[in-house]
Amino acid sequence: MSPGKPGAGGAGTRRTGWRRRRRRRRPEAATRAPELGHTAGPGLRVPGTFQGARGMKPAAREARPPPRSPGLRWALPPLLLLLLRLGQVTTIKKTVKSLLGLTVLENSTILRNFVFKLYSFSSFLHNSIYIFSCSEMMELHWTLDIKEVFFVGHIETLLTPAILNERNGNDTATCRMLLELTGSPKEMTQDLAVNISDLKPGIQYKVTLYFPESNEAQRDLLVTESSLDSYPQPPRSPSAPVINDHPESSNSSSDGRVTRDTEVLLLGLKSDTQYNATVYCRAEGGTEGQPQTIKFKTNSSQVFDIQVVNISATNMTLTWKINDNESSSVYMYEIQVATETSVLNVTVNETRALISQLSPSTLYNITVRPFLGNCSKGMPGFLQVYTPPGPVSDFQVTSISMWEIGLAWSSNDSDSFEIHTIWVPAGIHSVETTTNQSIVIGGLYPGTEYCFEIFPQGPNGTKGDSQTICSRTAPGAVFDIRVIHVNTTEMQLEWRNTDNASKYTYHLVIQSENGSCERNSSYRAVTLRDLIPGTLYNITISPEVNHVRGISSFTEQYTRPSTVSDIEISTNTTAATLKWQNSDEASPRYTYRLLIGKDGNSSHTAVTVTGVTSATVTGLIPGSSYTVEIFTQVGDVTESLAPGSQSFCTDPAPVASFHCEVVPKEPTLVLKWACPPGTNAGFRLEISCEAWQNLTYRKSCSSENNTEYRTEVTYLNFSTSYNISITALSCNKTAPPSQSTCLTGITDPPSPDGSPNITSVSHNSVKVKFSGFEASHGPIKAYALVLTTGEAVHPSTDALRYTYEDFKKGDSDAYVTYLITTEGKRRSQGLSEVLKYEVDVGNESTTHGYYNGKLEPLGSYRACVAGFTNIIFRSSNDGLIDGAKSYVSFGRCSDAVFLPQDPGVICGAVFGCIFGALVIVAVGGFIFWRKKRKDAKNNELSFSQIKSKLIKVENFEAYFKKQQADSNCGFAEEYEDLKIVGINLPKYAAELAENRGKNRYNNVLPYDISRVKLSIQTHSTDDYINANYMPGYHSKRDFIATQGPLPNTLKDFWRMVWEKNIYAIVMLTKCVEQGRTKCEEYWPSKQAQDYGDITVAMTSESVLPEWTIRDFTVKNIQTSESHPLRQFHFTSWPDHGVPDTTDLLINFRYLVRDYMKQSPPESPVLVHCSAGVGRTGTFIAIDRLIYQIENENTVDVYGIVYDLRMHRPLMVQTEDQYVFLNQCVLDIIRSQRDSKVDLIYQNTNAMTIYENIAPVSTFGKTNGYIA
Repeated sequence: MSPGKPGAGGAGTRRTGWRRRRRRRRPEAATRAPELGHTAGPGLRVPGTFQGARGMKPAAREARPPPRSPGLRWALPPLLLLLLRLGQVTTIKKTVKSLLGLTVLENSTILRNFVFKLYSFSSFLHNSIYIFSCSEMMELHWTLDIKEVFFVGHIETLLTPAILNERNGNDTATCRMLLELTGSPKEMTQDLAVNISDLKPGIQYKVTLYFPESNEAQRDLLVTESSLDSYPQPPRSPSAPVINDHPESSNSSSDGRVTRDTEVLLLGLKSDTQYNATVYCRAEGGTEGQPQTIKFKTNSSQVFDIQVVNISATNMTLTWKINDNESSSVYMYEIQVATETSVLNVTVNETRALISQLSPSTLYNITVRPFLGNCSKGMPGFLQVYTPPGPVSDFQVTSISMWEIGLAWSSNDSDSFEIHTIWVPAGIHSVETTTNQSIVIGGLYPGTEYCFEIFPQGPNGTKGDSQTICSRTAPGAVFDIRVIHVNTTEMQLEWRNTDNASKYTYHLVIQSENGSCERNSSYRAVTLRDLIPGTLYNITISPEVNHVRGISSFTEQYTRPSTVSDIEISTNTTAATLKWQNSDEASPRYTYRLLIGKDGNSSHTAVTVTGVTSATVTGLIPGSSYTVEIFTQVGDVTESLAPGSQSFCTDPAPVASFHCEVVPKEPTLVLKWACPPGTNAGFRLEISCEAWQNLTYRKSCSSENNTEYRTEVTYLNFSTSYNISITALSCNKTAPPSQSTCLTGITDPPSPDGSPNITSVSHNSVKVKFSGFEASHGPIKAYALVLTTGEAVHPSTDALRYTYEDFKKGDSDAYVTYLITTEGKRRSQGLSEVLKYEVDVGNESTTHGYYNGKLEPLGSYRACVAGFTNIIFRSSNDGLIDGAKSYVSFGRCSDAVFLPQDPGVICGAVFGCIFGALVIVAVGGFIFWRKKRKDAKNNELSFSQIKSKLIKVENFEAYFKKQQADSNCGFAEEYEDLKIVGINLPKYAAELAENRGKNRYNNVLPYDISRVKLSIQTHSTDDYINANYMPGYHSKRDFIATQGPLPNTLKDFWRMVWEKNIYAIVMLTKCVEQGRTKCEEYWPSKQAQDYGDITVAMTSESVLPEWTIRDFTVKNIQTSESHPLRQFHFTSWPDHGVPDTTDLLINFRYLVRDYMKQSPPESPVLVHCSAGVGRTGTFIAIDRLIYQIENENTVDVYGIVYDLRMHRPLMVQTEDQYVFLNQCVLDIIRSQRDSKVDLIYQNTNAMTIYENIAPVSTFGKTNGYIA
């Protein structure tokens, strides 16, 4: 390609680009050593192939070192060096020859150069061929033509692979070198050193030199060979050479280009073509030196990756690839398809060919050779392939039986055959192989369709096209005829055949004494209808398929006789008489079988053979259940489908008598009686007390073991007389009842909700007032007044054995100071009558063994009351109470009362010095201030700090109307004042980063002063939960207010339930309200669930319109301890709102309080809604207000809400809730005044359903004491 032609890029462009590549790639050539043993191919450049020639991929060109050949490089070395750059060699072999002065300088620096010297010249034969080998794939030929020798500086000559022959007429060749000299020329007389560099690693080379033509005598030919290391020499920059390259042919063309580089890349050459390259040196003025010519030949194109993409017995389609992808479309391809006996030649102009007219089952050798125009052919590709055999002919079925099918076929070009048997109904596939041209397929099913597909196989296992034929085996006789169902008019038959064929038709013939009929069925079952009861039928069944009938099978069967009807039974205690009828025509031949069984077991059998039969059965057991079954039988075994049956029962014997026993401290009666003779189905137990009545049932008993029957009646009231009736039952029959009256036992009296009222009388005495205990657990026999200086909420029974003297000695901080014996009135005698007791403590009286001594001035005392339903004194006759044997319970202790100083001491102080008085005042103030600080540190709030608006009950209605005026303006002002209460109290624990994720709302955080602290487990913040202790009417820790649990606080929630000994949970929100999650469902519904170390299991659930009550068992996994827990879930309270009516919430509060009487006194009630402030605060406030109304006859809504907000923020969250509280108070006051019981206990019946006991009206109840 000449400069300036399209695609060449111009000489300047080509020269500049080539120079950049040369500068980039030369360092890489010096550092990278190619692998040994490469062969010529598409990815490897070999001598004779120009970089960028057709068939060479760019990737191969970039992966090689800088261009090696063809190319021209020259310089001016100190000596004339002939550099044949062919590859890079990394090792050198030890076999080195020296012939006639051509010597390998093995001791030279071994890098990547092979250096040798010529010492003399010798003659050689004309026209001889001397070979220099550089690879396993091709040979390259050189001759050296040395014409003139000039020396000026350094000259380096690089000859590309070519043939440079120059001869004279004397058959003598002259070897000359052409050098360019800028100084004075002189003849070369010194030895010539030749440096051969850039050789390929591990390749054996042979160098042949032709010596110069002259008149001198011819010298010997110098030849040497060696495996060499090569090292590229850096190029120099002489004057610009001119290069002409053209193919060596008759119509050759030349391409001249000018470059200042010493290397050039020739592109656009033809494959497998001989080229001559001539290089001229041109000086600055345009003067050209003598040319240097070299010959080289490009590689041939090669076909590879020949593939068969489609093949049949007579055709195949071939595809292939050629290494000259860029010019693949201009190639022609010669394809030779040969066998041992024939050759087929095909020529195509694309890389795909269809070869036809082939022979089946034949091995073909395929050769694909590329060629281009008239040029020589490229490297061929080879492939061997078998054609598949042809399909068989005359494929047919030769024999058919029940179990086998014979096949036959014809084939001339297959040695073996593969037969596929397909069971059509199931699609099951099996394969057999044979070398014969017939086969019998066995193991088949009768009457079944099969398809057979045959594949011929060639010598190498190649399969030909298949042939398919389908056939059906002969049908088999049916067997195992069974009567699946038979009744009086129908008979259902079922049978089997050996093949389970689905295409059979079955022909049936049905015969009886009344005639015969025929019918067909496509199934292996049939139902015969309109038959005659009690008749024998003969049935014949013949299979048929494709109009061929198989062997017949036979069976016979009776239809069933009709069941007897109109059974009549008359019974007494020991006998039964039976009668029945049958209306069948064949009934005179029937046999009747009677079975009479007790409790499902046959004990008597009666058989008759004619007509309608009656029978009498005697010797039966009283109160026992019997069943009679009457079977109608015909023939030997056939009976009626169902017997006529009837059940009856003898009269049960009554319970002779029973007696009652009480269970200590349990509201339970134990009833015992002797089991009546015979059998029974159980007992009906009727229990009544005045208007209340309960009916229960007990399981049956047996008189055979002569044991006493025992049962318990639970959930009764203590100390109550009940009328009891026991009736034996059997088969809906009752015996005469047995009746008696029983009295339940007593237990500890219920603890009152309130506490005594204690006031100081003098410096050494106090007055204590208290209400009587409820007598619901038995009559109150006595009260003991306990005085204590301790802080306990309830004294223990140990306090009953301490006296005033023990207290004075310091043996105890609590003692009994006074004992009252009285006969308490029961609650049923009227709750409106209040029994008040008043005791003067310190009057030095004595009751039994207890002394009522004087108290210490300036002392702090608290009073507690113990009530007894059964008081037992110690056997030592000291008059002291035996607390372990007595039935006793304690009320809450009163607030402490401080006694004044002795007046005598005060008088002495008056006459003291004024300075002493001032000091006393200062000290007292200091003590008071210290006590205040101490109280604050103990997280206790004094009620003296709480603001209040105390209103008497009789004035509240007027107050309510005043505040309600002008759209609740007065209530709005009160509520506005409450908004800032407690907002400055610290909340450090809730604001810790570790605890923030435990809060549902970031504006509802518990105050540190009253927050509930859990046990610390692994981290210091494990004690945190968003909950506060809340003050109730009786204690500052009556309640715990908390938020609805989050998913990540469920374990903390249940840990709080266990650690704080909680027996009741009040839930005032739904889990989801208005599409938003308000509370996680923290309880299990069906199976028990573990929450950390706590296991919770639900034992019962009662769903009512306004609330749901659930009972749980809470168990500590570590200690195996457990206790019951009840959840009161109020479902009728909207978020941020109020219930529709006040009575719902008031009733709900009483329901909770009634349950809490059964719980430990120190157990707080856990209350929560979503945030634990709005609805939660309203519920707690209502509870306190009801107690305040009952005990103090006053109301302080404002003060109670104020107090709650000092313990937890936002308690009673909205103004509507605050107004609702006042409305509740008004309705409670009105209900007490008007005696409208239904208002308070509107849902009492719901509570009764859950508790399974009748409610007792508690209207008029004050604070839990007798009213």
